[in-house]
Amino acid sequence: MATLRLQHKRILLIVSGGIAAYKSLELIRLLRKSGAWVTCVLTKGGAEFVTPLSLQALSETKVYTELFSLTDESEMGHIQLSRTADLIVVAPASADILAKMASGMASDLASTVLLATDKPVLVAPAMNVRMWEHPATQANTATLVSRGVAVVGPDEGPMACNEFGFGRLAEPPVIVAAIEALLLGKRPLAGRHVLVTSGPTHEPIDPVRYIANRSSGRQGHAIAGALAALGARVTLVSGPVEIPTPAGVDLRPVETAAEMLVACAAALPADVAVFAAAVADWRTELATLKLKKVPGGAPPELKLTTNPDILATISQGTPRPRLVVGFAAETNDLVANAQAKRARKGCDWIVANNVGEGSHVMGGLRNEVHLVTADGVETWPELAKTEVAARLAQRIAEALT
Repeated sequence: MATLRLQHKRILLIVSGGIAAYKSLELIRLLRKSGAWVTCVLTKGGAEFVTPLSLQALSETKVYTELFSLTDESEMGHIQLSRTADLIVVAPASADILAKMASGMASDLASTVLLATDKPVLVAPAMNVRMWEHPATQANTATLVSRGVAVVGPDEGPMACNEFGFGRLAEPPVIVAAIEALLLGKRPLAGRHVLVTSGPTHEPIDPVRYIANRSSGRQGHAIAGALAALGARVTLVSGPVEIPTPAGVDLRPVETAAEMLVACAAALPADVAVFAAAVADWRTELATLKLKKVPGGAPPELKLTTNPDILATISQGTPRPRLVVGFAAETNDLVANAQAKRARKGCDWIVANNVGEGSHVMGGLRNEVHLVTADGVETWPELAKTEVAARLAQRIAEALT
């Protein structure tokens, strides 16, 4: 028999407009299976994708749609809805409803309930990638986070609009896990400060060229988001990337390895440091003018200088985080090279991944890693980078308890 982890918990689920609204049906099923009581508010936009009857059949209770209902509002129904739930969940949360929440609008039943509530709120954004990345949506989400609203997702992947990127609704089991974390107090990293590095570094050659690598930052950013979801205060030091900053994470953008080291040192002290960035090993002296190609002439000689070793500096420095996690991107002898790197750098764990030809790890969505510790090597199956991040975050939480 399934464990009723959410038994007698009251969830008010607001379903807003978007193709992802169909996933709210599975979310209701999982919540009911876990013992929760679910009441639904369906917006006008949401009703374009799912019907009140579908929500009512799964939740086994009345579905609310109208702010100006003579029957409901004779008893101030929007106030009752906003106060009787243990948690309000907005899934999917469209760009429109995030904007209404951030600006304090009360133009329909859903936004009025959200403005009138004194209960915790969780939003699961879902929208086109351009809408999610728009500065207005990012600012609205940051505003909500600053007011204590919890955020889960969005995920990255293909969309119904034939575009690809961040904006997919988090999967229903992931939303349920976030609900459990909020209602059952499963935030094991609350009160902890975690430093995470992500992305590549760009080492300038001249005003238009630089030395870099193919890192997208997806793995490091996913780790930062997963740690924040477990309650940590996360400082993310990232090189240049084209992906959004995870909700609830403090971003410190940098360009070069030297800048990354300065930002990491400034972020200390920290309980944990995870160095997922693909830092360039070398830099060259910056030419103030563009290096010109001379017809028939020899190419310019670039004299390389070794960049600072960020992982070793923090691992062997003071104040040292209680747990230091490095990454090893290898093309051969993966485990052996990772074990040697762990000993050489002085860190506690190494997350090793194969970036050789055909791996598609750098810039891709999936990763297969080996976790190298003092106790041995754990080999994880190939997973989505978000799942690798969630698993690593959980292992970090367990290590600190």
